[in-house]
Amino acid sequence: MSLGVVMLCHTAFDRAAQVAQHWVSRGCPVVIHVDKRVSKSEFNGLQAALADVADVRFSRRYPCEWGTWGIVAATQTAAATMLRDFPGVRHVYLASGSCLPLRPVHELVTYLDERPRTDFIESVTTADVGWTVGGLDLERFTLRFPFSWRKHRRLFDGYVNLQRRIGFKRRIPPGIVPHLGSQWWCLTRQTLSAILEDPEREEIDRYFRRVWIPDESYFQTLVRRYSANVESRSLTLSKFDFQGKPHIFYDDHLQLLRRSDCFVARKIWPHAKKLYRVFMTEDGVGQAAAEPNPGKIDRLFSKAIERRTKGRAGLYMQSRYPNENWENGKSASPYSVFEGFTELFENFEPWLGKVTGARVHGHLFSLDRVEFAGGETVYNGALSSSAALRDYNPKSFLSNLLWNTRGERQCFQFGPADNQHINWQLAGDPNATISVISGAWAVPLFKSNLNFSEIRQEAARLQRNEQEHLNVLRSPWTKARTRIWNLAEFVENPMEPLQTIVDEISPRALRRLTEAPHMTDLAGFGQFLQNLRNQGMQPVLMGDFPVNDDLQQNAARRGRPYLVK
Repeated sequence: MSLGVVMLCHTAFDRAAQVAQHWVSRGCPVVIHVDKRVSKSEFNGLQAALADVADVRFSRRYPCEWGTWGIVAATQTAAATMLRDFPGVRHVYLASGSCLPLRPVHELVTYLDERPRTDFIESVTTADVGWTVGGLDLERFTLRFPFSWRKHRRLFDGYVNLQRRIGFKRRIPPGIVPHLGSQWWCLTRQTLSAILEDPEREEIDRYFRRVWIPDESYFQTLVRRYSANVESRSLTLSKFDFQGKPHIFYDDHLQLLRRSDCFVARKIWPHAKKLYRVFMTEDGVGQAAAEPNPGKIDRLFSKAIERRTKGRAGLYMQSRYPNENWENGKSASPYSVFEGFTELFENFEPWLGKVTGARVHGHLFSLDRVEFAGGETVYNGALSSSAALRDYNPKSFLSNLLWNTRGERQCFQFGPADNQHINWQLAGDPNATISVISGAWAVPLFKSNLNFSEIRQEAARLQRNEQEHLNVLRSPWTKARTRIWNLAEFVENPMEPLQTIVDEISPRALRRLTEAPHMTDLAGFGQFLQNLRNQGMQPVLMGDFPVNDDLQQNAARRGRPYLVK
């Protein structure tokens, strides 16, 4: 025998027993440490399952809480048992109960036999580590950590802040240069025995008892004192997400694990029956030997992390939904918003749909109901036309609509009489193109038969809403494409902006407009605005409309093209 395996176990003992038997049956003795927090009955069950296996030992038990000294103490004791009871072992491989050999054991033994003096352990200085999570790199070694991060988080954070405020720093023992790395290593007997038999071990252990997460620094630091040949990498495939939590491998990761060419992987889901069935056999014999290379699958993990943290454009997901501005795009595809067009033109929606081929809705955020194209009551993705359901979360309503209609340009109307809670969602969306005819909301009031006092009151409310909306659109944080005309300048020459809008929605058409929607008759509109002024309401968003000589008449005399019904 030349390889021994130390297993740290705290759960899934049926799988741990299966893996231990696998190692032993292929000539590798095993020493098992079981977390002291595990019940006596579970521990006895694991011992009974391995009672007939000769080369299995159990070491003294320690409580192994994450980030504390107990994991190092457990590893030390189990490693010492391995060196004492199995003198033929040359390399000691540290694994967990959730580790699974991916290649035939004899390939690992042969690989280590060809490198009898090499220690495989990730060991890098704190300045070079980019994967620590929690803001503690060098401070792991210069502050004290007597409290559990998981059980006593407030005490942990408070004590760290106190030490920072008073400027406390621990003295690092002479000859110790802090290094960090993966917990999972494979060390030679010479290096491991030198660490465990160090005459200064008592002082070193006392120091590391108050280091945070010492299992990622104790052996990683001390190996630099005794090993002449360190390969700073682990032979165990272990991947972590952006929060520092280990990835769990399931049955559908079979080909991914094979592609890595690694000897061992963690963490394997205990119920991944296919993985245990495939890799716990010698089916791999005859495959071409390859250097372990977890980098082969790094790109896939990077893509997985990106998908998890950013998601797909316009699709909100659990990992980023509660976090404002974490989205990977507020919407799934480009869309157009028109403000004031249906008020000015009598058949704007069917006209725009005809000339562009886009799906043109009415006022999706009308207070009464959702005006889907064609008067539909249920739209793509089972979206209801109910205003109450939409207003439960207007942002999600719009995101769902655009996600469910990907590939088809969506256009809809918006105005100051609609639900204004969607303002910033529209303004902050780079996919949105917003075209505004300010003051056009006054045209329906001009045409209405309401009492003038009611008209004045409603006009003041709508103007206030539109002014706030325009302030949002003009803010430096707006990312949408915006075009804003006042009513007077738009009426002066409507064909040019309409042509721009059509060319933008259907750029491949590149055709000159030969027809335009019918514009409502604005004769008398200037006097209407003057009447509002006379009643104490100041209309400021419409532009300059003459009282006695309307813009439409002026434009007609100058030969401007109009189609007025």
